Amino acid sequence: MTTNKLEATLRKAIERSDSSRYAISQVTGVPQSALSRFVAGERSISLDYADKLAKYFEFELKPKR
Repeated sequence: MTTNKLEATLRKAIERSDSSRYAISQVTGVPQSALSRFVAGERSISLDYADKLAKYFEFELKPKR
């Protein structure tokens, strides 16, 4: 599976978070099983889940220009 920059950034944020995957799941609505498979590199994550995680971690997407 090819990893893109957004996936890598989200994966690192989840791994480095002081919150458990369970806690992240409870706040974001992203199933804990999806988080675990994503962090393990077994599956990609949907755009909807990526958006929820980006909001949770307070990421800001903006164009380079």
